[in-house]
Amino acid sequence: MTPIRPATRADIPACARLVHDWERATGYIHDTPDLETLTGYILEAFPAREIHVCGDPVSGYLSIDPAEAKLGALYLAEPGKGTGTRLMDRAKDGRDQLWLTVYVPNIRAIGFYKREGFTTTAELPPDRAGAPAMLRMEWQR
Repeated sequence: MTPIRPATRADIPACARLVHDWERATGYIHDTPDLETLTGYILEAFPAREIHVCGDPVSGYLSIDPAEAKLGALYLAEPGKGTGTRLMDRAKDGRDQLWLTVYVPNIRAIGFYKREGFTTTAELPPDRAGAPAMLRMEWQR
């Protein structure tokens, strides 16, 4: 079992690759930024986020905005191997609540979040860029 560790700036391109590859594989996100742009977004957010990774090379990535208790990212190279649960345990550690948004077509993630104790609190409409509707989900200890 690969350990989970705080991300470093050197990990950010690998995190961006996980996001990029997932978005391109969905079939419902049509305006995926290029890797350089995604890397820039994550680097810009890096100082204000708690970012954890696992694997070498990075195979899992978690980002939390501690000011809002928002889980902003949970991406895995290979879902279904327990890494998501381990990263979620890290996200919950020391917190009483978290919230996130997830695309409605992402049935696998929605099921995972429900198993992790999240409940749906709102449905957000599709955006103008063509991305599908999202659910807001919340967890409380």
